[in-house]
Amino acid sequence: MKNKTILLLGAALLAVPFGAAQAGERYSTPPAVTLSPDLASPWILQLKRPAQKTQKARVGQSTTQQRVVRKVKKRKAFSVSKQKPAQKRVVRATGIFAGLNTAPARTPKTIYRKKKKLAYNRVPTTTRAVQSPAQRPIDPRFLPQMVSYQTKQKPGTVIVDTNTRFLYLVMGNGKARRYGVGVGKQGFEWSGTEKVTRKAEWPSWTPPKEMIIRERKKGRELPSFMPGGPANPMGARAIYLGSTLYRIHGTNQPWTIGQAVSSGCIRMRNEDVMDLYERVRRGAKVIVS
Repeated sequence: MKNKTILLLGAALLAVPFGAAQAGERYSTPPAVTLSPDLASPWILQLKRPAQKTQKARVGQSTTQQRVVRKVKKRKAFSVSKQKPAQKRVVRATGIFAGLNTAPARTPKTIYRKKKKLAYNRVPTTTRAVQSPAQRPIDPRFLPQMVSYQTKQKPGTVIVDTNTRFLYLVMGNGKARRYGVGVGKQGFEWSGTEKVTRKAEWPSWTPPKEMIIRERKKGRELPSFMPGGPANPMGARAIYLGSTLYRIHGTNQPWTIGQAVSSGCIRMRNEDVMDLYERVRRGAKVIVS
């Protein structure tokens, strides 16, 4: 009887499910969750987190202690951009509204960022160069050159042709050295034969009283005396003609060579009058025609 009772109790116990017997304990005190060290468990992968780059673990350092390294894109301190004008759509009207559909062109905007400005400057398509008289090149005809020249005058004679604005220094054998000159303007022309009575380097200038009065009426005040120098209208050299007030001299206005602009004197470029100064002697004949 005793053995039979034991067998019946064993069968009853086997009839009760093992999981049901421990259900209350399992949900009341859940067991600790142990994460996989390599983060390779299936439920971890279901989170779909972006892959992160990790640094290589040092010797003796666990995998869980590895630092996560993220690439951070560097941002510029500032940026300046230009906004292009958008193309505006134009709807063409018809009928009585034709001709009223002209859309004004949008002007480009200037965008300011960090106190930087993009300016839209118009560049002129054509630029007219303004050239001062001093920059104008002299006509090559008036540059010094050796030419054929037939005359009965002796070598060393100076002949000034006021019509062609040339000065000839007779060299002999049918040759002459020719220079371009400026001559007296209308009302101040003269002609005649004189001799070289004096020569001076960087001469001073004493304007005649008649010239001072004449220029004063034009609103220009001339000095009573001006020492020699680059600003002096007498130029670098002066060759005085007889006892007259006329002379062959340089000028501080070389662009006037070849023109009739003087008060009767014969003007030459400074480099030309310096060359003539060394070639002509005192007492030489000067013929102005």
